[in-house]
Amino acid sequence: MKALPLLAVLVLVTAGIAGAGERGDLSPADRERVRAVTAPATDFSRPEAFEAMPAGAATTKKLVNRDSFSLPAGNLDFAGQERFNLGNGFFTKVWVSAPAATKASDGLGPLFNARGCQNCHLKDGRGHPPADADHPSESMLVRLSVPGTPAPGMDVVPDPVYGTQLQQAAIAGLKGEARLAVDYTDLKVTLGDGTIIALRAPHYALTDPQYGDFAPGIMLSPRIAPQMIGLGLIEDVPDADILAHADPDDRDHDGISGRARLLPGGALGRFGWKAGMAGITAQVAGAFAADLGISTPLDDRPYGDCTPAQTACRQRPTGVDAEQGLTEAPDPILALVTFYSQNLGVPQRRDVGGADVLAGKALFYAAGCPSCHVPKFVTSRAAPQREHRFQLIWPYSDLLLHDMGPGLADNRPEGDAGGSEWRTPPLWGIGLTQTVSGHTLFLHDGRARNLTEAILWHGGEAQRARDGFAAMRAGERSNLIAFLESL
Repeated sequence: MKALPLLAVLVLVTAGIAGAGERGDLSPADRERVRAVTAPATDFSRPEAFEAMPAGAATTKKLVNRDSFSLPAGNLDFAGQERFNLGNGFFTKVWVSAPAATKASDGLGPLFNARGCQNCHLKDGRGHPPADADHPSESMLVRLSVPGTPAPGMDVVPDPVYGTQLQQAAIAGLKGEARLAVDYTDLKVTLGDGTIIALRAPHYALTDPQYGDFAPGIMLSPRIAPQMIGLGLIEDVPDADILAHADPDDRDHDGISGRARLLPGGALGRFGWKAGMAGITAQVAGAFAADLGISTPLDDRPYGDCTPAQTACRQRPTGVDAEQGLTEAPDPILALVTFYSQNLGVPQRRDVGGADVLAGKALFYAAGCPSCHVPKFVTSRAAPQREHRFQLIWPYSDLLLHDMGPGLADNRPEGDAGGSEWRTPPLWGIGLTQTVSGHTLFLHDGRARNLTEAILWHGGEAQRARDGFAAMRAGERSNLIAFLESL
């Protein structure tokens, strides 16, 4: 593949960064430092300064193993590590149904997807799709909605019986709501050098509904649990720096029109597959309620996603105990799990100076991948947590919504996120997926069995980059994959 001229690469990557100067936490001198250190790479003969430390001082340097995503940030002090360990205890906790002798651990369900946070986020890494309808995966969720105009404050119109999320498990005496069936057909793709790749095109269906029929026009969006590393640092990227990369009207005519998702109240969404959450506390509280059926002070739903139409569910006892608190997971549980989620360290890069890795990095840039997978940000000097302040981080994401084309569309609108739009997922740590999670299944529903397939599924705004990859020679593709696996 013929590489783009350097000027074209710079235009692709830097379009819209003028807004970066709007940060209110920086002095003029700091602004110049940030502008210099986040400038796109131009020399691919050697690693950039600090490139091996993707989370700055929060990077972890332990030996690579299955626990690589479960380590505390490298700059946490002793008190922070103690708090992190307490949060880990609640994150890995197995909840039980009420009433139980262990009052501090009851309240599960009555309908639920998993018995604990770690059941979805396996070793704090990626989830995986189900093997078949008879073996559901706790680490894949199915969001539900029906056509219509959402009520104020709602992103979607829920199914009147099944709510906004399929619950495939239940406590004793109840049944899970339904099962998710998935079948795959081969979609063959011929690359520029004649190589033929068979992609897996998934086909989803809901079977065995236990509480009546689903509403007409039911829309479903299967999603695997994403990896957890570096979330607190992403939370502390200033809004201005994210918005600086947005170009919803494609004013520079490069075909990339990243769009910020603004949530009710005006907060900038940056977490979740559709950027549906602005902060980690809300994300954790929502997962407690929707995935486990556990209420917290921020999301007081002891019946989780169980709707009023599911009367048998609503008649079950909850785990609320006045001696323990007014919710099933009272303070400080939510705060501790949030702290744990905010401080999972990002592993140090591997082989950052390898010849194949550097060659692959050059190809990554030449194909235009950094237009969405923005390599670098500097976190806020005013971040609430000291360890997160003014860190150069390398998440490889703009945290914006992009139209990824019909091939990846779930055709289910969510708030102002369209049915073919997805937030750019961060790439840091992606090369350790096999080590941590025991598989190499990628994209929002795990359809891609490796990184090559994941790239070839890209469409819409990413079509040009995808086609550039498909046009490369085998050795070039191998180098680009080597670069990704070093992240």
